[in-house]
Amino acid sequence: MSRIAYVNGLYLPHAEAGVHIEDRGFQFADGVYEVCEILGGHLVDETRHIDRLLRSLGELRMAMPMSRAALGVVMREVVRRNRVRDGVVYVQVTRGVARRDFLFPAGVAPTLVVTARPADRAKTEMTAATGISVITLPENRWERVDIKTVGLLPNCLAKEAAKAAGAREAWYVDRDGFITEGGSSNAWIVSAGGALITRPAEFGILRGITRTVTLEVARRLNLTVEERPFAREEAYAAVEAFGTSASLGVMPVVRLDGRVVGDGKPGRAARALRAEFHKVAEIAP
Repeated sequence: MSRIAYVNGLYLPHAEAGVHIEDRGFQFADGVYEVCEILGGHLVDETRHIDRLLRSLGELRMAMPMSRAALGVVMREVVRRNRVRDGVVYVQVTRGVARRDFLFPAGVAPTLVVTARPADRAKTEMTAATGISVITLPENRWERVDIKTVGLLPNCLAKEAAKAAGAREAWYVDRDGFITEGGSSNAWIVSAGGALITRPAEFGILRGITRTVTLEVARRLNLTVEERPFAREEAYAAVEAFGTSASLGVMPVVRLDGRVVGDGKPGRAARALRAEFHKVAEIAP
């Protein structure tokens, strides 16, 4: 079955879908996006994802292309047409098509693209059962990483560096030696005393939706949470580490910069958070 994409009001075969060469998303990375998990054909945490999309658009003074209710309809239709049971739906909004100029154009309609693709949930569960390796890299992104923009070249470079090192993810380290977040995930560690530690969601990191739900799961499990910066050395000494993202959920980290984390196996906290996650997340009909 051919994949279907939604582009500016049309549902098109994926291979035929496209945008104008002067779309500002292509020219300037002048756009934002969201990735929403699909579980059993249902959207996971749709409300929070659209809330964050609206925030990103507002921070860039960009218009929402349609109402949030209409966008929800489009997302579901793309999922339905692609017959995705488990996977992700991708939403991208750019400022639209205009003559190439650094200044924001006036009176231009935004571009909306929505796609969906399946994921092998069994394979992801197998990965979570053994855990992943992570490397650390110097932070080299712009300061407003709290806005979920499509300007992801530094993230691509980080992912490539991780792959070359035989790892799955890279965690950024700021100029003060503190870990910020991953190339496509939020970073967590667990102290010897059992506290879950993750950087506060300010301008230094993206306020991950999976991160937000994980915090709620932790509260329900009566786990201690400390939202504070943590240094690379503290991460090396942690008894557990894990990352959170829409595509991988709560993913245990068992090696950091080649060093074994804890006992080298997915820890108790990460396993409990992963097991309980979808009992707390919003599963939309």
